[in-house]
Formats: sequence, C-alpha cells, structure tokens
Amino acid sequence: MVKHIVFWTLKDSAEGRFAHQNAKEIKKRLEALNGRIPGLIKLEVGIDFGRTEASADVALYSELSDRNALNHYINHPEHLAVSDFVGKIRHDRTVVDYEI
Repeated sequence: MVKHIVFWTLKDSAEGRFAHQNAKEIKKRLEALNGRIPGLIKLEVGIDFGRTEASADVALYSELSDRNALNHYINHPEHLAVSDFVGKIRHDRTVVDYEI
C-alpha cells in the first residue's frame, strides 16, 4: 500500500474566491474522486482550523494499492483537472509518498 499526503498553502484570493472558499472547493473536487479511479482506496481532505504560522491551509490524505496505482491516479484525467485548478490557487505544495 502507498500513502500519498499533500499539503497546500493557498493564495489569499484566486479564481474569484477567497482562500477559505477555495479550500472548500478543493475538498469537494478531490473527495469526488473517491470510487472513480482504480487503485485509489481512500482519499480525504482536511481544512486547517489552527491557522498558525506553521500551518498549511489544506491537507490531502490518500491510500492507494501500490506505486502503479499512484502513478495512474496522478495522471488520471479527473485528477489532472483538479490539479490544474489547485495550481492556480496555491502558493506552496508539499508532498510525501511512502509505502507501508
């Protein structure tokens, strides 16, 4: 199994929305991928409430069956559409992929 974790820090405003609105939109779009991409076992998105200097705005936690499934997920057209949106509204992105 592979775990794919991503953290984003969002722009204060982008694409006609404030950061908190874009965070909700990321959550909606990513969680809609559950059950739609082979090998994607679980995907959840959390929106930070701590708002500390060290906080990211949004976190993605996902589990995939193996590395091939991760590659398929990353290149899947539905994921690419969400990724394109996120790319327009984020400042920073940090990712960790690991096997268990």
